[in-house]
Amino acid sequence: MKRSFVLVAMAFLLIGSFAFGEKAVLIDFSNLEPDIVADENGKPTVNSRTVMDFSKISSIPFDDTQKALMRTSLVLPDWEVQLNSSARIVANMQRSVVKSAPVIGGPFSGKNVMGVRIVFPTAPVNANARIMPPFDIPAFEPMADIDENGQVVEGSQKVNTYRFRKNGDDPAGFGVLDNVGTLKSVSLTTYGYNYPHAVYVLLKDNDGVERRFYMGTLNFDGWKNLIWNNPHYVNDIRNREIKIYPLYPRGLPYAKLSGLLVTRDAAHDGGDFVAYFKQIDVIYDKAVAQTERDIADEDLWGIVTEKEQYRQSLEMRRFGAQQVNRFIEKSNLAQEEGFSSVVTPAEGQ
Repeated sequence: MKRSFVLVAMAFLLIGSFAFGEKAVLIDFSNLEPDIVADENGKPTVNSRTVMDFSKISSIPFDDTQKALMRTSLVLPDWEVQLNSSARIVANMQRSVVKSAPVIGGPFSGKNVMGVRIVFPTAPVNANARIMPPFDIPAFEPMADIDENGQVVEGSQKVNTYRFRKNGDDPAGFGVLDNVGTLKSVSLTTYGYNYPHAVYVLLKDNDGVERRFYMGTLNFDGWKNLIWNNPHYVNDIRNREIKIYPLYPRGLPYAKLSGLLVTRDAAHDGGDFVAYFKQIDVIYDKAVAQTERDIADEDLWGIVTEKEQYRQSLEMRRFGAQQVNRFIEKSNLAQEEGFSSVVTPAEGQ
């Protein structure tokens, strides 16, 4: 079917468009449970929807066993906590982790959510921690069938359908939303323990620009939706600044999750901090309205497809190289736990 893309506004925050708005789940952490690639105990370790194989981009030869260890996904234990320089003490770094937390009561009973433990310094200094996915979530990874070993079934890739985005009847996205124009609101569903620390949602747009959205403090007990409302959002179209862009070959703008940020003020107590996160929702204006056209531009020129494939290749190399380097470093770690005594006591002692 012939379609064109009428791009009327691409500003991430301030500029609106005539396209209808939409509410969508950016990411639901409950959907990131492992379901394939069993360990020695038969327990799944990888999430099939979000699995990435980094062995393909390594210039160093590995055997099949090593390559299998280089497949990772967005399973919650693989997420990282990155402390800032004021908090980056070895003991704090080792104990600051992300886990899959089973919920045994309340509105999300029976589900697993993201559980985060952060150890801030006890000294009176400002500190923060980024909660980051194990890799930069790729915006253009095509949807494909994944086998039980975490490998893409050859020839199963689907055109113009992406694994980390909401597609069709999917219950939620997996970190990427496409066709995003002006953001109206961002919601973070979280469980608090009366900590005074602040939390931010970090989003990155299609130009690679990261923005943070202040959601509020975690100074409450129980489940709560923390909401950021765009103070510059204009509801009346007549008062908006409208910009018209060339119709083709502008690509669809998108927004993707680059992490969460927790900040601790120097005036507040440090030490252990625990919180739980269920999902992130976004209300936004669509950036592109689709209308029928007389010429199938993309079928003829393929400009957008070419650009997306190039960007996907760059993303794969960037975060894939990091994953390979981590695997090599892990294989070089000392295996001995400690020293054993080589002195035998004399007889009679």
